[in-house]
Amino acid sequence: MRKWLSSYFNFSKREYNGLLAMVVLIALIRAIPAVYSFFFPELTNPETERLAINKLSWMKSDKEAAHRQQKMEAPVLKSTLFNFDPNLIDADDWQRLGLSAKQAGVMARYKGKGGRYFKKEDLQKMYVISPEMYERLIPYISIGLGKDRQRQQLNPEYTAKNYPAQQKPLSIPLNTADTLQLMEVRGIGPAFARRICNYRQRLGGFYKKEQLLEIYGLDSLKYAEIKDQLSLDDLVLTTINLNTALFDDLKNHPYLKYKQINAIIQFRKQHGNYGNIADLRKVAILSAETIEKLAPYISF
Repeated sequence: MRKWLSSYFNFSKREYNGLLAMVVLIALIRAIPAVYSFFFPELTNPETERLAINKLSWMKSDKEAAHRQQKMEAPVLKSTLFNFDPNLIDADDWQRLGLSAKQAGVMARYKGKGGRYFKKEDLQKMYVISPEMYERLIPYISIGLGKDRQRQQLNPEYTAKNYPAQQKPLSIPLNTADTLQLMEVRGIGPAFARRICNYRQRLGGFYKKEQLLEIYGLDSLKYAEIKDQLSLDDLVLTTINLNTALFDDLKNHPYLKYKQINAIIQFRKQHGNYGNIADLRKVAILSAETIEKLAPYISF
């Protein structure tokens, strides 16, 4: 056979061997289905395959039917608009207002983690409240709505309880309070109390409440919640004399960076002592904003 092929096709010995191997391989591949059917007739039976496919189809149909039945049996809360305080209502109330169960769950989790709304516009920050839903709800939003009044709207048979008169508003001195006193403020826990005390020590005292916004993790919502419960006591701020201060005296102040501290000290060495705040503006590396924030804490 090899001689016959060589006479017509001029095959070399290597090419002939390769051709022979390919023919054997093709024959083996063609024989595999027959051999498989001989040893495993029950797995290759067309009737068995058809029954297996039908069984899978029935299982899928039963699962879809059960899902539809479960969905039909799930309680659906009727959408009803009513005056409400978003700080007080729960997930069921949000569903009554028209939110889905998933959206209502998001609102409930935000409340559970301590989230609060201080004005109507805060509701727009929630991604589950669409602009259309916000426009629909805004006439009914009432921040600070009494809990008894809200319950009466949800349940006309609810009878309001009589509560004692409210206590005098809390006023904690911001510059002298320790961590335990700061924790009496609604919205301040142990972590924030420690951060406030540590930052107050680095500053040398607070001269305005807005400086609390410089503390890590204390955003505008948290500030709005706690600011009216704090007061600025008449504590004299701790100041640093720029004409005698060394690097170590300035390195912990939150308003100064290392390069700025070095620039302040080098300028003093080259030009003499500082006379007033205007001299500090001659240090090129210090911005006007930094000097303004630093002014209450320096002396000459």
